Amino acid sequence: MKLFARERLTFPEPRLAMAEGIVDLSDDLRVERLLEAYSFGIFPWPHEDLPTIWYCPEQRGILNFADMHVSRSLRKFIAGAPFTVTCDRAFAQVIEACARASRPHQQGTWITSKLERAYLDFHQAGYAHSIEVWENEELVGGLYGVYVAGLFCGESMFYKRDNASKFALVKVAEFLQSQGLEWMDIQMVTPLLENMGGVYISRDEFLKRLEKSKAVAKSLDWARFL
Repeated sequence: MKLFARERLTFPEPRLAMAEGIVDLSDDLRVERLLEAYSFGIFPWPHEDLPTIWYCPEQRGILNFADMHVSRSLRKFIAGAPFTVTCDRAFAQVIEACARASRPHQQGTWITSKLERAYLDFHQAGYAHSIEVWENEELVGGLYGVYVAGLFCGESMFYKRDNASKFALVKVAEFLQSQGLEWMDIQMVTPLLENMGGVYISRDEFLKRLEKSKAVAKSLDWARFL
């Protein structure tokens, strides 16, 4: 399995993105194209009545693990939570739950059925991963993201129990740190992620960091998540 695509074959230079960070418009969501996109800092986002928009925004949200803030109350909760956590056990359930989750100040979901199918294919190809949070045998929270070019890109989270998505985020950050990673892509800094240390950096800085990640990229053993 390729760690990343080494050449841009279908996308223009992301530093020359159009207004609002738009790089391309296309409904080509094949595994090969998603791999190329993430290899060069580009991600898809649907827009009503338009083909899928591919972005590399001027400001990019990231989470530096060294600066990640886990409050005392959240640490206490995590220590005593009645949860278990798994990886890649229920990717389809996680992305479906993320698609159905209500979002403040949003109508509907950005995870369309078209994107859901594309990320399922990306998961089967080994690039997209899910973190599941369980209470007994019930899926109560989780997240999914993409690992390409030595960088984990968080895509979406959901919860059915308080703090379940935060639990998943802390666990994936701990795993990535244990594998030698120092940061992750969060695309946009929501209030929750800002409270946990998420910040914006410029597109140029993000792409420089991505190139450094490529230089040391390695396969991760997701089976050793715990």
